[in-house]
Amino acid sequence: MRIAQVSPLYEAVPPKLYGGTERVVAYLTDALVDLGHDVTLFASADAETSAKLAAVRDQAIRLDPAPLKSDLAAHMSMLDEVRRRADEFDIIHFHTDILHFPFFEALAGKTLTTLHGRLDLKDLPPVYARWGQYPLVSISDDQRRPLPHASWMGTVHHGVPGQGYDLHPDSDGYLAFLGRISPEKRPDRAIAIATQLGRRLKMAAKIDAADAAYYRDEIEPLIRGNPLVEFVGEISDQQKSAFLGGADALLFPIDWPEPFGLVMIESMACGTPVIAFKCGSVPEIVEDGVTGFVVDSLQAALDAVRRLPTLNRREIRRRFELRFSSMAMARRYTALYEELAASPRLEAPRALVM
Repeated sequence: MRIAQVSPLYEAVPPKLYGGTERVVAYLTDALVDLGHDVTLFASADAETSAKLAAVRDQAIRLDPAPLKSDLAAHMSMLDEVRRRADEFDIIHFHTDILHFPFFEALAGKTLTTLHGRLDLKDLPPVYARWGQYPLVSISDDQRRPLPHASWMGTVHHGVPGQGYDLHPDSDGYLAFLGRISPEKRPDRAIAIATQLGRRLKMAAKIDAADAAYYRDEIEPLIRGNPLVEFVGEISDQQKSAFLGGADALLFPIDWPEPFGLVMIESMACGTPVIAFKCGSVPEIVEDGVTGFVVDSLQAALDAVRRLPTLNRREIRRRFELRFSSMAMARRYTALYEELAASPRLEAPRALVM
């Protein structure tokens, strides 16, 4: 099939450092090429891909040193280019949230839109009612809960390429936290777990400008002078395998409706179990007692750390390959593409519901 993948422009594809959506787009695109599809990736020029690259910006927005830039203008230019070339593709797969909805109404039946973010936002229901002709994909079943009547075509869990993550049969004796420093990610819980157990904790985390005050006021005091906690900072893809593989477990102590949580399957790819709080997608991703433990309290998390020796790291890797490889993800998307191609959904736009 001739497939267009339309990525956000905030990060490179894949990201140079932290980044979720663009990383998934990169893995999906390359896996689709490996399956024999003719794939064109619309992204910034610093993308690394085995597909045909349609470069629509000189570099990704976040690491662009230009002091003044417009993310809206960049995405509008990209969407115009996609629409200009739309006849070249059987399927146009958008990863740009809802931005394209007003501009592709006449082509909605040949589009697929994967929603990567949280959907419990005040202004979203009228949008999905107004543009109900767009087939949607969720990245977890839990993600759908705020919008149960949207035009869901399927759920496709994320996948990552197994060859990028080495199985580590033995750990190096520390707990890991990988992600963003933000209130909803609850790095304070990770520190509390490690401190109460007297275990080492390595934190590889990005600090967004919006969360700088939270880090300074809430998290840094918990790290400063704590001999058990090592703050590594933001790491690259190339560093993840060693970082995650060396851990006894990944701590995923979230406190928000996480749509997916890519780091969980990256950890499983290394054979490293995940201890995650029961929020959002977690029960769909972590197989309790097999690939980790799903907990609902700090005490349960402490108990889970003590139970880590009962888990088999090779089995965790095997479960990852079965459920969360990039090829498994690409095959699931291919099935949806074929369904769309066989039965185009070209309904007229629905009336706005308030």
